[in-house]
Amino acid sequence: MIGYKLFRKRKDGTLGPLFINRKQRLVPGEWYEYQPFLTPGYAFRPGWHICSEMKAPHLRQGGDRVWAKVDFEPMDRIERPESQGGVWYLGSWIKILEVYND
Repeated sequence: MIGYKLFRKRKDGTLGPLFINRKQRLVPGEWYEYQPFLTPGYAFRPGWHICSEMKAPHLRQGGDRVWAKVDFEPMDRIERPESQGGVWYLGSWIKILEVYND
């Protein structure tokens, strides 16, 4: 399934999650299985968080954050308010296909 995810782009050009497991490095073209990771101060919501569109009004964008088109294996579909981007998916596997805002 195709979706979009906002990633953090480090100064060395590598990509990583915005909040949960921030040290993880993700390479486009490789599959990554979701691994449960508890982060103090954040709710435990297992799965890769993926948007149906490049839209996440509740998150800061630009700067060190870039959108990517991803392929993923869905676990769940979540209806969120439009102010949080609308439909989200939780994925068990993810692969970065194309990075935007480079």
